[in-house]
Amino acid sequence: MVGKGKNLGSNAKRRSHSSKDGLQFLVAHIARFLKVGKYAKRVGVGAPVLLAVVLEYLAAEVLELAGIAARNDKKTWIIPRHIQLAIRFDKELNQFLRDLTIPNGGVIQRIHNIFLPNNKSNTSKVVVVAIAQEEED
Repeated sequence: MVGKGKNLGSNAKRRSHSSKDGLQFLVAHIARFLKVGKYAKRVGVGAPVLLAVVLEYLAAEVLELAGIAARNDKKTWIIPRHIQLAIRFDKELNQFLRDLTIPNGGVIQRIHNIFLPNNKSNTSKVVVVAIAQEEED
């Protein structure tokens, strides 16, 4: 029993942090990236778990919105354009990822308000001018 640890018996199976926490992102990989990246001298046990949870949540959120964009486009595959649409039409994701450039994502179509016809004010002025000219004649 030497070297097996106090909780591991002969029939016990090892489980990763990801499987214990029910995560898809690998906690061990994130821990290694945190250590190799020299973000701090020491990395606690909970830091990579929390980072994995946050990254998995953000990925799930973006993929859910991109799936909706793909379905609206009548496509079954998510392409970079759908990810771009998902991020830019969500207020919080757009603010968080405002400096992100997605290759092959395209641009969001937008017409500036100056270039849109202002029907209410234009038609009322035309009618008033036409009435004024008829009264002068």
